[in-house]
Amino acid sequence: MDIFSLFTLCGGLAFFLYGMTTMSKSLEKMAGGRLERLLKRMTSNPMKGLLLGAGITIAIQSSSAVTVMLVGLVNSGVMELGQTIGVIMGSNVGTTLTAWILSLTGIESESILLNMLKPENFSPLFALAGILLIMASKRQRRRDVGRILIGFAILMYGMELMKQSVSPLAEMPGFADLLTAFNNPFLGVIVGAVFTGVIQSSAASVGILQALALTGSVTYGMAIPIIMGQNIGTCVTALISSIGVSRGAKRVSVIHVSFNVIGSAVGLLLFCGGDLLFHFTFMDAAVGAVGIALCHTVFNVFTTALLLPFSRQLEKLARSAVKEEDKTSQVAFLDPLLMRTPGAAVSECTAMTCEMGALAWESLRASLSQLWDYSAEAETRIVENEDKLDIYEDRLSGYLVQISQHGVSMEDIHTVSRLLHAIGDFERIGDHALNIQESARELKEKGLSFSGPAEAELKVLQSALEDILTAAVTCFEEDDPNAAKAVEPLEETIDQLTDEIRARHIRRLQSGECTIQLGFVLNDLLTNMERVSDHCSNIAVCVIEEREDHLERHAYLHDVKAAGEFTESLDRDLEKYRLP
Repeated sequence: MDIFSLFTLCGGLAFFLYGMTTMSKSLEKMAGGRLERLLKRMTSNPMKGLLLGAGITIAIQSSSAVTVMLVGLVNSGVMELGQTIGVIMGSNVGTTLTAWILSLTGIESESILLNMLKPENFSPLFALAGILLIMASKRQRRRDVGRILIGFAILMYGMELMKQSVSPLAEMPGFADLLTAFNNPFLGVIVGAVFTGVIQSSAASVGILQALALTGSVTYGMAIPIIMGQNIGTCVTALISSIGVSRGAKRVSVIHVSFNVIGSAVGLLLFCGGDLLFHFTFMDAAVGAVGIALCHTVFNVFTTALLLPFSRQLEKLARSAVKEEDKTSQVAFLDPLLMRTPGAAVSECTAMTCEMGALAWESLRASLSQLWDYSAEAETRIVENEDKLDIYEDRLSGYLVQISQHGVSMEDIHTVSRLLHAIGDFERIGDHALNIQESARELKEKGLSFSGPAEAELKVLQSALEDILTAAVTCFEEDDPNAAKAVEPLEETIDQLTDEIRARHIRRLQSGECTIQLGFVLNDLLTNMERVSDHCSNIAVCVIEEREDHLERHAYLHDVKAAGEFTESLDRDLEKYRLP
């Protein structure tokens, strides 16, 4: 083996890591926010979390990505610490699939069918299919599939380069002498941990070990401790991701490290103790790529089975290692770490935008109630909600813009666009609620009150306004374009109601039944109510736009109002909200 073989080994490792990164990121993008939603829904107990963690890791081929996602979700207050334990264990089991795929490189047969199972033989076809999908397809999802195929082909090409670069080692006497040092299991654990920690990929580390095993110089006694060390080294990614996050998120990293360290310690103790007592005959037998994959799987399954019953104890250990922090009243917000999995970040932004909608709805309803039953406590709550809405808008806007720069799927791009529009509308609804609250306070401080007819008219308008905001928030939360189409007729109804109430007020003013001072307050109220309905219309149109590409808003509204269905809905609403 010369210096050029070393260069080839480095190049092979680079291709392997790049292919793995490309493939896993494209898989994450295709999965979108479904991964994050599954994590929140199916982690009610460690066993469900275990199965889910294994499934997600198999799907995206990256246990590190799953761990980083968990750190971000806990830091944002979305998940509890206990929910992450089973997922972490499951991700360790799921990551063993990569070793089994790589073990196919060791297939030796004259059969064409068996040779086609070797990744080096079929991966060029994957590369060709991938590049054709990227170049010829206009749909983002198909291009993502193409990137997955190319990523896999590059990964396998890197594995082949590593295998070729280390094959001359089998003929070097010095290499055999070097490997005898790895008969010390403790040294094997240290080397496996350090190397995996440096490259931050247990899959690549296992791949290199499998490439070395193909030389026939690696024994089970050398490989098993190294595999244990690789599980410890993979914790480096979680430790790095825990820098600068909340203490709750740091505990996720503590659990990950504790799980792998305890499992490796117990495994090493049983391995060494068992060899001393029973003198395992396989210790000096050469291990192949399949043997490496088998040892990797057995060790991870054993560790998971050993520690799964002690999930609560692992959680207590993490809480003891990282003490509670002082609780503040700050709004919990999305963690930048979630941007490493853009689909999960988009899904969480959607959930937080829905929280904005709930705050806006609460503020508007409270401010309308202030007109008839004024309360200082309600005023405080409305002001606090407005401050929260301002924070949400400011941080979510910046966060969504950053997400757009991290390679999201086309579906998520549409969702980001919908969210950017909606957060502005929800924030403005909060502003109008605050304006209505100020009008209510003016009535209270000046001892003014509307006439009976004016009060009855405003209560009809109030009912319509509460209904349109409920409809807008509901269709946004459920992402239901059919429900969104029912908002526009109600918005037109509110426009006609406000026009009619203004006309009636002028008549009462002319007959002396109302004062100019009350007229100013009434006009402010009608203006704010009408603008709230406009923002509800904007929210509904955003929901429809997300599902219909190239939808032009003004043309859409014109077509809607020209349709017979719109007229029927408008007539029903006008009848329902008839002024007395």
